[in-house]
Amino acid sequence: MKKAQSHLPALNRTLGQWQASAIVVGSIIGTGIFLKAATMTQLMGSLGLVSLVWIIAGLLSYAGALTYAELSSAYPESGGEYALLKHGWGRLPGFLYGWMRFWIASPGSIAAYAVGAATFSKSIFKSLGPDHDYSTVLALSLIAFFTLLNCLQLKWGARTQTALTFLKVLIIIGLSLGIFIFGEHHTEIAIANLQTPTWSLSNFGLAMIAALWAYDGWNNLPMVGAEIKEPQKNIPRALGWGVFICILLYVFANYSYFYVLTPEQIQSANSRLHPEALPVATLAAQSFLGDVGIPVLTIAFIISAVGAMNGSILTGARVPYAMAKDGLFWKRLGQVESHSHVPVWAVLTQGAWAMILASSGTFDQLTDYVVVASWLFYAITAATIFKLRDHSGVAAGAFKIKGYPYVPIAFILVSLGLTANSLWRNPTEGLIGAGLIGLGLPVYYFLNKK
Repeated sequence: MKKAQSHLPALNRTLGQWQASAIVVGSIIGTGIFLKAATMTQLMGSLGLVSLVWIIAGLLSYAGALTYAELSSAYPESGGEYALLKHGWGRLPGFLYGWMRFWIASPGSIAAYAVGAATFSKSIFKSLGPDHDYSTVLALSLIAFFTLLNCLQLKWGARTQTALTFLKVLIIIGLSLGIFIFGEHHTEIAIANLQTPTWSLSNFGLAMIAALWAYDGWNNLPMVGAEIKEPQKNIPRALGWGVFICILLYVFANYSYFYVLTPEQIQSANSRLHPEALPVATLAAQSFLGDVGIPVLTIAFIISAVGAMNGSILTGARVPYAMAKDGLFWKRLGQVESHSHVPVWAVLTQGAWAMILASSGTFDQLTDYVVVASWLFYAITAATIFKLRDHSGVAAGAFKIKGYPYVPIAFILVSLGLTANSLWRNPTEGLIGAGLIGLGLPVYYFLNKK
């Protein structure tokens, strides 16, 4: 029996440094950089404070990425946090994270990106039919197409991710440079920005959550740890450089928005109270592109959302795959297709559930419920570094953080502080999220006993 098992198809290490970096940058840059400046300005009120939030959130993400880089280079396996939690704290914490990731976080993100891309496209293709029906059909079609694409050999999904990431970076740089070069700037607006701060620790925490949502996605790379070439070298480089590039892009874009827009214009952008309000980035682009800015930014939104969705599909399916390999999920999800060396059943199941969530419209609410739990899991995962750093199972040549133990400690403390602040401000959502994750307990005990 053992001999037969050795001939079963397995995942291949085919992702190089560029492809790994594209997964990091492409998974981080979704729609947050185009939209979240409005929410953050409503909470903080000024260019200086909003920029400070972007930088601090970026540095926090960077600290988390470095911590994950050490852990993932030491244990370059499929499953990301699931595998790391399993090694550090046991099967139950790993299972609960994987349960949340499979049912809510990954398919919810995929559904959100697909619906976002479809919604953005309405301004270009209004003539094709009723908005609601068209948007739903397009969102489902996008999920289906990229799910099937990622059922092919890994190189197809990775190449698509690299191309979409390259386009996204070019778009953000081009937009920001265009605003600075051709947009109309008023000195008195810049002075007003710096003189109208609204400060409170609670508002700062909520603004940080908004910025961290825009930075979220750097933790996706370890999910494909078993498919990265030279993981001890390429995982740390991809995570470190990927997050650093996103910090520069985000701060640069944020300054360009404030260069041509007043705080009041930014605060009222993409408002739920005013559905007709345009996104911040679109308003900024109109300063030098005029009405052409709307379709141009719409295409940028679609490319960015689709790129992040592809990254989520590619990486997210490796979590249920890893769980199934350990006997903690449906056995079929742990199978690898012999020709493509891809966990096709895990990819297809994830895509089908994402399509159901996109059709039901519940994905936003579900992801809101688990956002607090996600950061709590990030903190617990990072804490495994203190338990696993000198463990006998660590791979030879694993990356070591130079700022140890201060870098992981800072990340853990801030993550726990943000989690506590979110629970204090939105206790109902936190309790519902805990309940949804808790539903996995009886399933775990049944599967573990079996």
